[in-house]
Formats: sequence, C-alpha cells, structure tokens
Amino acid sequence: MNSSIVNLSDLENNPTPRVPVCLCLDTSGSMGRIVRGETKSTGQKIYKDGQMWNVVTGGVSAISDLNDGINEFFEAIRSDEVAVYSAEICVITFGGKKAEIKSPFATVDQQDSKFSLVAEGDTYMGEAINLALDCLEKRKQAYKDKGIDYFQPWLVLMTDGTPNGSQQELDTAITRVQKMVKERKLTVFPLGVGPDADMSVLSKLSPKRSPLKIKETKYKEFFEWLSQSVVTTSQSMPGETQTLDVAGIQGWGEL
Repeated sequence: MNSSIVNLSDLENNPTPRVPVCLCLDTSGSMGRIVRGETKSTGQKIYKDGQMWNVVTGGVSAISDLNDGINEFFEAIRSDEVAVYSAEICVITFGGKKAEIKSPFATVDQQDSKFSLVAEGDTYMGEAINLALDCLEKRKQAYKDKGIDYFQPWLVLMTDGTPNGSQQELDTAITRVQKMVKERKLTVFPLGVGPDADMSVLSKLSPKRSPLKIKETKYKEFFEWLSQSVVTTSQSMPGETQTLDVAGIQGWGEL
C-alpha cells in the first residue's frame, strides 16, 4: 500500500466520529526468536544484527505470533458494525534499516490485506514514534478540515528490546509524547515484550501510568483486549472519559 496516500474521500462520505489508533511495532531482528514449540539446530551459523546466531528449524517465532495477533485485531474490528466505520488504524514498524509506514490511517473496511511482517535489522524506536506522531497530527488536521469529530488518539508502542537508532530522535520522541499526554492530546500504551524489553525507556513514554509488560506468547490476548477497547470507545461519545479495563489486562500482561 502507498504510505503517501492520505484518504480524504472517506472523510467526505463517512461522517462517523473516528477513533485513531497508531500501532508502532518492533520488527527488529530479535523478534525472530523462537518463543514456543520444539526447535532443532541445523548446525549452521549466521552473522546478523552484530551477533552470531545459530540457525534452527521448527518452533514459532515472536514475529509470527505478532502477525497472527495483528490480523485477528483487524478482523475483530471489521466484524463490529460500528467500529468498522469508526476505528482508523495506522501501522508503523521499526526494524530493518528504518521506521516505515506499513499501512496509513484508514477505516478497517478499506484495509483488507493480511500482515506478514518480517523480523530484521535494528530497533529504530525514536524514529518510529516521531513518524507515528507526525501521522497522527496530519490525520487530526484532516478530521478538522472535513468537520469530523474524533476521540483522543491512541499510540500503541510494542517492543522487545532496547532502542539503538538515533538518540536525538528518541529524546525528541519522549519530549513530544510527554507533552501530548500532559495536554490530554494522546493516550499512549507502551508495551514491553519478553525479558529484554527496556522498561526504563518505556516508562519515560508513559508519564501517567507504568508501562505494561506483555507475557511472552500473549500477543493474541493483547490484541483481543485492544480490539474490545476500541469497540467500546467507538460506541461512546467524543469527550467522554474512557476507563481502562484493568481486569482484562491481567489476562495478557503485568501492570
């Protein structure tokens, strides 16, 4: 999908208040790790991400679980008669050699492709957050220009490691997020996955609550919770206070 496309025609034809959600997802090389199932060594080794890795076969990788979770999330939103026209999802990944828009903001009825993300490269977290915030600002301006009401935007940040992109980009991202949260212009969900997630960095991106830790292999459960939260929000009125489903979090994460 062309990430430069800004879908404005839908804003003219569909006046439903929007729930903008940006998924900012770590797809760096470490997401290729096997998280469940039996594996077998091939005896081969490869040099990747600055480290020597043993090549194994079998098992299920973290990136595979993430793909399954994202696709089920889209299907859950698509199956709700209100959220399908209200929720607008943007998917941004950080891995390879850059942060990248995989799917620009649009309602899910216009996003029918399945995600098949690949784990590779470094963790460009700061770059991805700044890209996400830029996309959110542009989309909010589009809503205002077309007279469309919208709920407070959500930024969902998911990572299993430590950022190793530009420190300046990361510092800028932290400052921007903190300012927007303080001004009630953004709801942010920083999520650490696995034992090596840098929770200290994530805490800087979550000034109002502690970052959440996803239990390994619980991607599907998280996206089920997220889809239900989006559906609930889409059925309310813009400006109403939204209550975090803390009980639901216990099924997939740790506060």
